[in-house]
Amino acid sequence: MSSNIDLQSLDDTIVIVEDKAYPLIPLRGLSVFPGMVMHFDVGRSKSVSALEEAMADDQIVVLVCQKDADVDMPEKEDLYDVGTIAMVKQLLKMPGNIIRVLVEIQSRVYIKEYIDIEPYIKVLIDDIKGSELEDKESIALQRMTKQTFTKYLSLTKKASPDIILAMESIDDTDQLLDVIGANLILDMEESQELLQEIDTKMRLFKTYEVLVKELELLEIEKDIDDKVKDQMDKQQKEYFLREQMRVIQDELGDGPTGNIIEEYREKLEELNLDDEIKEKVEKEISRLAKVPSGTSESGVIQTYIEWILELPWDKQTDEVLDLKKARNVLDEDHYSLEKVKERILEYLAVAKLSHSLKGPILCLVGPPGVGKTSIARSIARSTDRKFVRMSLGGMRDEAEIRGHRRTYVGAIPGRIIYNIKQAESKNPLFLLDEIDKMSQDFRGDPASALLEVLDPEQNSTFTDNYLELPFDLSKVMFITTANTINSIPVPLLDRMEIIEVSGYMAQEKLKIVEKYLLPKQIKMHGLKRSSIKISEETLMEIINYYSRESGVRELERLISRICRVVAKIIVEEDRKSVTVNIKNLEKFLGIKKYRFDIIEDKKEIGVVNGLAWTSVGGETLQIEALDMPGKGKIELTGQLGDVMKESARAGMSYIRAKAKELGINENFYKELDIHLHVPEGAIPKDGPSAGITMTTALISLLTKKPVNQNLAMTGEITLRGRVLPIGGVKEKLLAAHRAGIRNIIIPADNQKDLQEIPESIKEDLKISTVSNMDDVIKLVFNGEL
Repeated sequence: MSSNIDLQSLDDTIVIVEDKAYPLIPLRGLSVFPGMVMHFDVGRSKSVSALEEAMADDQIVVLVCQKDADVDMPEKEDLYDVGTIAMVKQLLKMPGNIIRVLVEIQSRVYIKEYIDIEPYIKVLIDDIKGSELEDKESIALQRMTKQTFTKYLSLTKKASPDIILAMESIDDTDQLLDVIGANLILDMEESQELLQEIDTKMRLFKTYEVLVKELELLEIEKDIDDKVKDQMDKQQKEYFLREQMRVIQDELGDGPTGNIIEEYREKLEELNLDDEIKEKVEKEISRLAKVPSGTSESGVIQTYIEWILELPWDKQTDEVLDLKKARNVLDEDHYSLEKVKERILEYLAVAKLSHSLKGPILCLVGPPGVGKTSIARSIARSTDRKFVRMSLGGMRDEAEIRGHRRTYVGAIPGRIIYNIKQAESKNPLFLLDEIDKMSQDFRGDPASALLEVLDPEQNSTFTDNYLELPFDLSKVMFITTANTINSIPVPLLDRMEIIEVSGYMAQEKLKIVEKYLLPKQIKMHGLKRSSIKISEETLMEIINYYSRESGVRELERLISRICRVVAKIIVEEDRKSVTVNIKNLEKFLGIKKYRFDIIEDKKEIGVVNGLAWTSVGGETLQIEALDMPGKGKIELTGQLGDVMKESARAGMSYIRAKAKELGINENFYKELDIHLHVPEGAIPKDGPSAGITMTTALISLLTKKPVNQNLAMTGEITLRGRVLPIGGVKEKLLAAHRAGIRNIIIPADNQKDLQEIPESIKEDLKISTVSNMDDVIKLVFNGEL
């Protein structure tokens, strides 16, 4: 459709108004006609400014439709030449800086000239006045247009007496066409074409043409609608006949529905339910009785009733809170972990005295393979509760917790209710595993849904979206597990008490293998205890050189592999027993995966061992520094995170400030390029505890003083050289001990954390505490370590 107006045709149809500029508001996808009273929303800054200007003056604005609704900041060429002038009647501020405007459209106008574009569009206009049509052809066309529009209104169910009455009383052709245009359901382009036509006779013809086309479409739609209604009548007839058949079958006793409904009612009577729940189920059973069997609706109702009737509303196991039994079970199933066991026994003692489980939910936090899940199993066994486990790893849909509403096809309850049903008890021990690995997306936040589940004040009336009935979870003993608390949302963390389950030392792993893992794997592989002979020295060799982890999961796999090889030898060679020792260990497990090659008196320049904490336990981290002639460029590699990069820069600034005191050339940062690297570049690294390690490596590089390689350190550094405390001290010291490092430097503020370190570990380590970088330099470079 052309948007340009023939200026010659305007000579007889325009009325030059006073030379006054009016504010203009562009409309998106909306074409308006004179006589309309309507509202629309204004949000663009230019439109808001134009509106404010109009309200400050005479409340008159010009409304013009955009050619392309997607243009956010329209210019002159983006707008049509013909629009309308409107009186602003009312303003209403809406949320999101939106203004809802009520306007009365007064007349059509031609945009003569654009005066300003900023801060809003301001234009000069000419009023468009229609011509009077007195020829017979025009009168006949006008009459046909009225008749067609009346028929159009009747088909669209918009036959308002006011519109028809108003149309009959209008003598002015342009005014009539404005009324018709305002009540037609058209595309924006078609509406604009009717609005923009200057010649009254041509406008009348175009309006009639559009009406005829729309009328044809409406008649086709009516024909389709009649066919659909006939089909619906046929379906209703079939439904009526099926109902008659069902009644006849019930009278004859042939239908299965009656038996099922009686069975449901009997189960309902047997359950000790609240009146609200009984009433709800009874209504659903009555609905089922009225629905034809075999229909999809019947299946949905039956599934819902069965879910409710099969839940353990009044079933629970007899809980045993015997601390002696609990201690024996925990000692029997787990070696060491004394602090964890004591905290669990305290929890059970309080539950026994208070006869309630209200209180913080226990959250077992530690690296993989340390026995968090098996501890929960042991608690369930010691209290004679059923045990159910639900993994939350990767969960991102709130419906997994709360269930789907029954309006959805294939809706089912959430996994909380599902697991309670599987347990067949309303007081199981419910383990929520990997609670730190939940995520969220557009489907909701499962962590927020868990707040109700884990809150003792709320979970007595937990309502699943599918059941829409309150279920009491207050008697459930919830225990959660996580590898780290950093990714657990704060409101959820607030409802839990953290119990840290740290990694095992080599001696503890040896006892675990002898007492638990080896007998378990021997039994699983069909061997006898006499079938395999393996000494403590061989087991320590496996622990030290084939597995390096906080837990014992990898160690168990290694023992399983040995048992498989032993079973193969016994079957193939018909032997009664096989001896596994240090000499033939490679035959069973291959070459050693790890080495301890750190020598007591070995020293290197620019290489320092750091200690890091990860979600799977502590790790040793070697930091290397190298210099070369250049222009002061600093290169940091090894997939370092932002925190580690900032620590390296802080360390460099500290060295520059102390260069003279350290005996370093004060212009080193101009003459040398320095490269700082943390090996194993494929693994991302970040954290605030490598500051003193990187600074020490740089000082060693620039002073050419070597660093003892049987030394590891951890701590953050400030610009002024203060050493700040860090976390994960126990895990880091265990990692150093595991790697054979015996000299350790930690921040002085972490002295208190040494109480958690076993005496056997502290006896093997020389632990030095520092409060500033000067203490580190003294210890490392003055021969004390």
